[in-house]
Amino acid sequence: MQDVPDDIEARLEELTPRQLDQVSRLAERLAEDQRREQRTREKEERNDEGRTDIRGDNLPDSVPGKATLTKKRINTNEYWYWQWRDGEKIRSQYKGPVDSS
Repeated sequence: MQDVPDDIEARLEELTPRQLDQVSRLAERLAEDQRREQRTREKEERNDEGRTDIRGDNLPDSVPGKATLTKKRINTNEYWYWQWRDGEKIRSQYKGPVDSS
């Protein structure tokens, strides 16, 4: 195997078929975990586009303190939204239009 380090391949050759089956299941699970983490990182990077660090002093009661302001363009208009993470979901709440001044 070209991409497997020699020391790992040598160690695997010492294992029983049962142990190899367990290693195989472990490797599949670890690979899927890493793929999921990569997709999550990529999604967060996409969500960070257009995000700004502008914070208001008066957050609405329904918006947690960890929220950030995000500017979104809809057609030719720009709007501010409060945005925060709630577990696996990104939550948003409309704040108002972006001032042109």
